[in-house]
Amino acid sequence: MSPELPPAAPEVIAAAVAGLTSRLRKKLDTAVETCAAVPVVVEGAERRVRCGPDAEVVLTPGPSGAVTEAGQAVCSCLLAPRCLHRAAVLSACPVADADTVALTDPVTLTDTTTDPGTTADPGTTAASATATVAVTVIGGETVPDLYAASEARAVGTRPHSATGTTEAAAGPGPGGADTSSLTVLTRTQLAAARALWAAAVAVLAAGVPAAGAVAQAELLRASHSARLAGLYRAEGTALRVVRGLRGVRARHDGHRLADLVDNLRELLLTTARLAAAEPDPAWIGSARRAYRPEGALRVHGVCREPVISATGFGGVVTHVISDDGRRFTVADVKPGGAARARGAATATVALGSGSLDHARLSRGGLLVSGATLSSDGRLGAGKGVRATPVAGRSWTSGPLAALFTRPLSEAVGDGLGNAPVSDPEQTRQPAGELIGCDLVIVGALNDQVLARELPPGGTDRDGLLIRLLPAHGHPDLAHTANLRRLASRPGLRLRVVGRPDPDRAATLRPLAVGPLPDDDTTTLRLPAEWLGHADLGYDRLEGVHLPPGDALPETAGLPHLPPDPVAEAPLWRLRRLVEVAVSGGRRAVAQPARDGDRAGAAAALRRVGFRAAADLLTELTTEADRRGRDVFGRTEEADPDAYAYAWLAAAVYLAGTERALVRATWQPSDATGGAPAA
Repeated sequence: MSPELPPAAPEVIAAAVAGLTSRLRKKLDTAVETCAAVPVVVEGAERRVRCGPDAEVVLTPGPSGAVTEAGQAVCSCLLAPRCLHRAAVLSACPVADADTVALTDPVTLTDTTTDPGTTADPGTTAASATATVAVTVIGGETVPDLYAASEARAVGTRPHSATGTTEAAAGPGPGGADTSSLTVLTRTQLAAARALWAAAVAVLAAGVPAAGAVAQAELLRASHSARLAGLYRAEGTALRVVRGLRGVRARHDGHRLADLVDNLRELLLTTARLAAAEPDPAWIGSARRAYRPEGALRVHGVCREPVISATGFGGVVTHVISDDGRRFTVADVKPGGAARARGAATATVALGSGSLDHARLSRGGLLVSGATLSSDGRLGAGKGVRATPVAGRSWTSGPLAALFTRPLSEAVGDGLGNAPVSDPEQTRQPAGELIGCDLVIVGALNDQVLARELPPGGTDRDGLLIRLLPAHGHPDLAHTANLRRLASRPGLRLRVVGRPDPDRAATLRPLAVGPLPDDDTTTLRLPAEWLGHADLGYDRLEGVHLPPGDALPETAGLPHLPPDPVAEAPLWRLRRLVEVAVSGGRRAVAQPARDGDRAGAAAALRRVGFRAAADLLTELTTEADRRGRDVFGRTEEADPDAYAYAWLAAAVYLAGTERALVRATWQPSDATGGAPAA
């Protein structure tokens, strides 16, 4: 994807590909690669791409900066608008987010959610919103455009549907949490979920090499239908799958096959539950982040965290904590990548009077009146919010000191949930995952820094041995350099605020460090203007900030590192098959069954006690190679749903088992504090 191309709405890309003939569709992937390598000419708001001697595609983004209408993409060739050039250029454009597309919906609502920091009047009802309703076709039915219903749901109202209603009840959510309402899915929503399931199954069966622009366009079309039907969680996951497919196919930096596997598993799991009429609203999701009134708050800064996403966004998230111990975030994330993340470090906080920047907020405090709060702990910046800077607290006093009172085994155990069935809006919130601990640096091994927990009242040898890895490996950030500096001082004692890595054994990714209280010789010596801690993504540690080597106690060398149960467990056989299914498609999974390797892999898993994994591996390979024959002996089309369910069962089991193994590594099992082996 060219960085000069503007984002394009999913429905615009899907419609352009749908208008091609079957002959042109076969040439689409080659045309996309060609268009992506052509220079983009920028003329004001227009973007021009020369696709041939007589063909030039002109993109004119709307006010949102994205191509949201078919008329904003024009080609000069004779076959336009159903031409290969136009479809190829649109397919090379980044996929626009749903929030960007929503700015140009054919819907006019009362002013309740235009400002993300504002909150709707509790008395507002769906009947009070005026909307210009369009129609769309989903599953063969002509249904009303449900953007109005989605906006009403986002502000806490109960929308009316053409084919169903929403009823209140009590029940557990997908992650085990209690929910206050259960939703009766409409026929339109069921049809949209089944259509999205079918598109995702087709991508899974094809694999990355065959999931080109045509398969991606079908997934985009189905995701747009899901949004029209109000299935926001499935729609958002489908967009992540498309971006992951593009990144893996183009071998872009920052895109991993494991991330694509996780997103595809999430998409199939969500659509399967929705297609089965799962009534839990957590599977539906929300259109926009809804903010509720919180009243007056006094918050104290904990640290800053740089954000650089693979989709081109960058910025900073400042973590704060209130007087009663609740954790919130103040975010400033916009398109811009690494440059935006660096600049946002000292950008003005868009909260209240705007007289405070993120650097001062991370070491100071705010007194907020009229505060608004989202479900993921983000503080809103609406018109009614007022904030006054106040003096902050150090990590050794008040609610900040409470971050360091719990042992790691207890703090991490609460934060690592069950990945395959948790609500992503809850499991991915940064505020709920931060933990604090006191550590002593042991040394460095390869790219890891080894440290041991300093338990209250214990000795250095009593604590849990953990690994420290950079929170972000981008070279423009200071995480990696700062960890190298810390690793050069074995015996250094310090306080750390970080986030546990849910995919690695006993691994912590530090965000900030500070000196250990009541220690003047073996801890950090930070400048007074840093007010007691260093943000590892922005502040660079120097030799003067560390104690001299002769002041530190002698260490006995690197301890024996416990085995990594996630990397060394025989589950790698099932993990490899699950990943091969995504990278190579159904035919690649069927190959072990044809070569006779299936029985050997299953037997190896059974020998070490992973009987369920062996059964799932056998079922997946058997289903991938299943071919029926009709009465004339001809090979019939294989059942795509049965294969998808077999892959989904294996992927869910694998994710849940690996998460359980990771949780076990945070529990000391012997006198040396080593993580237990699997």
